[in-house]
Amino acid sequence: MSEYDKELDTSGLNCPLPIIKAKKEINLMETGQILHVISTDPGAVQDFVSFAKQTGNQLLDSSEKDNKFYFLLKKV
Repeated sequence: MSEYDKELDTSGLNCPLPIIKAKKEINLMETGQILHVISTDPGAVQDFVSFAKQTGNQLLDSSEKDNKFYFLLKKV
C-alpha cells in the first residue's frame, strides 16, 4: 500500500460519521499530505467518491479487504 501521513480508523461507524471525521482530519493536514481512512461501512465507498468531488481533494485509492474498506485521500 502507498505511504500516507495520517491514518483514521472509522471501523464500526456508519454514514455519515466516516466522512465527517475524515473531513475534520483532512482540514488539519497540510496541502499534499495523504490521509488513510479505514471503514467498515460499505456505503463509504460511494461517500468518499462524492466527498473527493465536492471538496476537490484527490481520492488516490479505494480498496476492500476482509470486509474493510481502505481509502487514500490527498489534500489539495
